[in-house]
Amino acid sequence: MPRCSLGGTNMASIARLPMPLMEAYEWQYEGACREADPETFFSPESERGPRRHAREHLAKTYCARCTVRDQCLQHALKVKEPYGVWGGLTTGERAALITGERSAG
Repeated sequence: MPRCSLGGTNMASIARLPMPLMEAYEWQYEGACREADPETFFSPESERGPRRHAREHLAKTYCARCTVRDQCLQHALKVKEPYGVWGGLTTGERAALITGERSAG
C-alpha cells in the first residue's frame, strides 16, 4: 500500500478508484453528508475517547438517513479508504469488516 510522505500513514490507493467519469461519483450528490460539516466525518489526529465517539455518532446519524449509504460504503471498501466515517462505518469498523472480525470500534 502506498505511504504518504508525511508521517508514513496509509493513503487510499488511487488505482482502486473508479474512472474519472461523472457517473462514477454521481451518487455523492445525493449524500445526506452534503449538508454537514466535513469535519463531522473525519477526526483530527489527536482526537480520542468520548469526543471521538460523539463525533462518530453524529456522523453516523447522517449516514442512517442517507439514501446512498450502500454506494458510499461500497466505495470506501473498494478503495480501502483509510480515514473517516463512510457508509455509516468508521475506519476500524471497515477494517474489521474486510478482515472478517466482529468489531473494531
